[in-house]
Amino acid sequence: MTLTPPSVEAPSPISQPARPLPFDPLRFCVYTTVALLAWIVSAPVMMMAMSALGLWAYRRAIRGGLTRSKCVLRSPRLVLLYLGSIFVIGAGALLYSVRQLFA
Repeated sequence: MTLTPPSVEAPSPISQPARPLPFDPLRFCVYTTVALLAWIVSAPVMMMAMSALGLWAYRRAIRGGLTRSKCVLRSPRLVLLYLGSIFVIGAGALLYSVRQLFA
Protein backbone atom coordinates (compact mmCIF):
# COMPACT_ATOMS: atom_id res chain seq x y z
CA MET A 1 0.00 0.00 0.00
CA THR A 2 1.39 3.35 -1.05
CA LEU A 3 0.75 6.38 1.15
CA THR A 4 0.52 9.73 -0.50
CA PRO A 5 0.62 12.94 1.47
CA PRO A 6 -2.57 14.96 1.48
CA SER A 7 -2.52 17.78 -1.01
CA VAL A 8 -2.70 21.25 0.41
CA GLU A 9 -3.96 23.91 -1.94
CA ALA A 10 -2.48 27.35 -1.58
CA PRO A 11 -5.06 30.11 -1.65
CA SER A 12 -5.21 31.66 -5.07
CA PRO A 13 -4.54 35.40 -5.18
CA ILE A 14 -7.34 35.68 -7.70
CA SER A 15 -9.91 34.13 -5.36
CA GLN A 16 -9.77 37.03 -2.91
CA PRO A 17 -10.60 40.42 -4.38
CA ALA A 18 -8.15 43.16 -3.46
CA ARG A 19 -9.65 45.86 -1.28
CA PRO A 20 -9.38 49.17 -3.15
CA LEU A 21 -7.50 51.95 -1.43
CA PRO A 22 -9.66 54.85 -0.25
CA PHE A 23 -9.66 57.93 -2.46
CA ASP A 24 -7.08 60.51 -1.33
CA PRO A 25 -7.93 63.98 -2.67
CA LEU A 26 -4.33 65.21 -2.37
CA ARG A 27 -4.70 67.49 -5.35
CA PHE A 28 -7.14 69.72 -3.47
CA CYS A 29 -4.60 70.21 -0.68
CA VAL A 30 -2.02 71.11 -3.32
CA TYR A 31 -4.44 73.40 -5.18
CA THR A 32 -5.34 75.23 -1.97
CA THR A 33 -1.65 75.79 -1.23
CA VAL A 34 -1.14 77.15 -4.75
CA ALA A 35 -4.18 79.40 -4.31
CA LEU A 36 -2.79 80.63 -0.99
CA LEU A 37 0.49 81.56 -2.66
CA ALA A 38 -1.37 83.14 -5.59
CA TRP A 39 -3.42 85.21 -3.17
CA ILE A 40 -0.43 87.45 -2.62
CA VAL A 41 -1.01 88.81 -6.11
CA SER A 42 -4.63 87.72 -6.68
CA ALA A 43 -8.11 87.86 -5.20
CA PRO A 44 -9.01 85.66 -2.20
CA VAL A 45 -12.01 84.25 -4.05
CA MET A 46 -9.81 81.54 -5.56
CA MET A 47 -8.57 80.59 -2.09
CA MET A 48 -12.14 80.16 -0.93
CA ALA A 49 -13.18 78.17 -4.00
CA MET A 50 -10.28 75.73 -3.90
CA SER A 51 -10.43 75.22 -0.16
CA ALA A 52 -14.20 74.63 -0.37
CA LEU A 53 -13.62 71.97 -3.03
CA GLY A 54 -10.89 70.45 -0.87
CA LEU A 55 -13.12 70.42 2.20
CA TRP A 56 -15.86 68.68 0.26
CA ALA A 57 -13.46 66.12 -1.25
CA TYR A 58 -11.64 65.31 1.99
CA ARG A 59 -14.90 64.99 3.90
CA ARG A 60 -16.11 62.53 1.28
CA ALA A 61 -12.81 60.64 1.35
CA ILE A 62 -12.82 60.36 5.14
CA ARG A 63 -16.33 58.95 5.01
CA GLY A 64 -15.01 56.48 2.43
CA GLY A 65 -12.31 55.23 4.79
CA LEU A 66 -9.31 57.51 4.24
CA THR A 67 -7.13 57.43 7.36
CA ARG A 68 -3.84 58.78 6.01
CA SER A 69 -3.40 61.44 3.34
CA LYS A 70 -0.53 61.96 0.93
CA CYS A 71 -0.64 65.64 1.84
CA VAL A 72 2.32 66.94 3.86
CA LEU A 73 0.04 67.16 6.90
CA ARG A 74 -0.69 63.37 6.64
CA SER A 75 -3.71 63.36 8.95
CA PRO A 76 -6.98 64.04 7.10
CA ARG A 77 -8.26 65.92 10.14
CA LEU A 78 -5.32 68.31 9.98
CA VAL A 79 -5.93 68.77 6.26
CA LEU A 80 -9.57 69.66 7.01
CA LEU A 81 -8.42 72.16 9.63
CA TYR A 82 -5.93 73.66 7.15
CA LEU A 83 -8.51 73.93 4.36
CA GLY A 84 -11.13 75.36 6.71
CA SER A 85 -8.68 77.94 8.02
CA ILE A 86 -7.76 79.02 4.49
CA PHE A 87 -11.46 79.37 3.63
CA VAL A 88 -12.07 81.59 6.68
CA ILE A 89 -8.98 83.69 5.94
CA GLY A 90 -10.10 84.08 2.32
CA ALA A 91 -13.59 85.12 3.39
CA GLY A 92 -12.17 87.66 5.80
CA ALA A 93 -9.85 89.06 3.15
CA LEU A 94 -12.69 89.27 0.66
CA LEU A 95 -14.88 91.15 3.15
CA TYR A 96 -11.98 93.48 3.93
CA SER A 97 -11.42 94.15 0.21
CA VAL A 98 -15.11 94.83 -0.41
CA ARG A 99 -15.25 97.10 2.62
CA GLN A 100 -12.23 99.08 1.39
CA LEU A 101 -13.80 99.35 -2.05
CA PHE A 102 -16.98 100.98 -0.72
CA ALA A 103 -15.38 103.05 2.05
